Amino acid sequence: MSCALRFLVTVLVLFCSALPGRATQGAALERGAAITDPLALRELDHGRFGLGRMLTPTRPADTPLANNELFTLPSMAPVRKAFDDEFDRYIARHKAELPNETIGVGDSFAFQLFDRAMLYSGDARFVLSGIVNRTDRAYVSPDSCGEIRLIYRLTRTGTAQSGGEAISPRLPMTLNLVLKAKGDRANDSYGAAITCAEIARRWLAAGDLAITGTELAQKLTAQDGPLDLITPGNVERIETNLQIAHAPKSAIRDFRTDYLMKVFDYNARTQAFEEAPLENQIDRERILADENLKNAFKAWLLDPRHFSELDRGTVLIPPQFLATGAVAATPVGFTTSNLQPEFGLVQGDDAKAGPVFSDGDVVTALQKAAQQGLPMQNIRSVAGFERRLNDITCAGCHQTRGIGGFHFPGVDWMVAHPSNSTFVPASPHFFGDQIRRRDILTALRDGREPDYSRGFSSRPQLRGSTELAGTEYDDGWGAHCYQQMPNPKDNDASFRPWTCAEGLACQVVDRASRMGMCFVKTR
Repeated sequence: MSCALRFLVTVLVLFCSALPGRATQGAALERGAAITDPLALRELDHGRFGLGRMLTPTRPADTPLANNELFTLPSMAPVRKAFDDEFDRYIARHKAELPNETIGVGDSFAFQLFDRAMLYSGDARFVLSGIVNRTDRAYVSPDSCGEIRLIYRLTRTGTAQSGGEAISPRLPMTLNLVLKAKGDRANDSYGAAITCAEIARRWLAAGDLAITGTELAQKLTAQDGPLDLITPGNVERIETNLQIAHAPKSAIRDFRTDYLMKVFDYNARTQAFEEAPLENQIDRERILADENLKNAFKAWLLDPRHFSELDRGTVLIPPQFLATGAVAATPVGFTTSNLQPEFGLVQGDDAKAGPVFSDGDVVTALQKAAQQGLPMQNIRSVAGFERRLNDITCAGCHQTRGIGGFHFPGVDWMVAHPSNSTFVPASPHFFGDQIRRRDILTALRDGREPDYSRGFSSRPQLRGSTELAGTEYDDGWGAHCYQQMPNPKDNDASFRPWTCAEGLACQVVDRASRMGMCFVKTR
């Protein structure tokens, strides 16, 4: 194992062992922007927010939808076919690239494949593990006021025993049912017109509720609650993230886990979920192999307006440059490698094909943006451009400050005592972004123009708040940082603010980028 990767693994072990239970976290960062109470989620899953009721509204609420039934629904037939095709491609690619490393289901293989039979089994189902407000994505579709995401975790429903207590083991897959925050219905239950301000008000008000379980679920779904407006008619797409294979550490490789990511748009005409491009998931191999596509992508992204949107994190790359599936490998560490989605697109990477963007291209784009009065918030150097190009992709974002390959594993209310469990429902990236999301909700509620920009996945936007000061999410122990040199001119302009809180120092993991993590100073 490389020194950098060994350092990262040690940090992750220490970090996970230090994470507090929710009972001791104090004020929840996700208040008003996500629902993570396990007992309330259990009530919602048993009601109209169970996956079965959301996909087939006439289905009885007290009858959970097992996966053998789920994947026989006409609407889910294209999803099953796409998964089968992706598994076949993954296995074929593995055998071509790593012929000496076996692959299959079970511990005897070098690459241990996810058991596809379990995905389609009657002994497994998707269980509601969290609800997330994404009004911060209203810039994508302003009329819909952004999105609400119902996140389901694949779970075995057969009873197992652990320490004398019955449990239902969760499997490494999430299904994200994405809905319009404001659907086609123009009025709420009282007949009043629905506005983005009203949706924001309801969510923020729910964040102040000091209740749990059934009482909280009832408040959330009441006529003035945030979930009252959510119906199956709001469904836009399904997003999935599956741990397709895991390779334990061996004599010839470091450990590695691959996560397959897919998106399926709902087609109201065919009433089916159809395979679609992943938002901003740059199809690196296809672009690098096609000079015409390479030149077109370069011209499009370096256009000052698109370049500014890239900087702000609100860019929407056209479908012709995107992939319909992605495999995100973890861990990738801090060192640039071909495991990262943008590797090879920018000059300097050790890639076989010629890059799309030279250093001069980026410098010129920065100059043009300045001449047109487009101030840069994040991209102020070639390194900043390369990092942003990576973390706008689905795979690159999930590789950054995630829990394995997930940003929202969700809560497990199927354990024997969920309220007493120590658990963290989401990643450092998710929690660090809550300040920004809540600021956007507040602006919409108060009738102000929201600022939809976001920082890098490694460092959150604070929006003037001090709530994250001294925490692992910003500048505290375990935060991502940039080693500062005594001469300011020697510091990359994109990362100068990436410092550590007093008493901590940035311990470099990757010498080339000078990126590392904040730890206690050593004398």
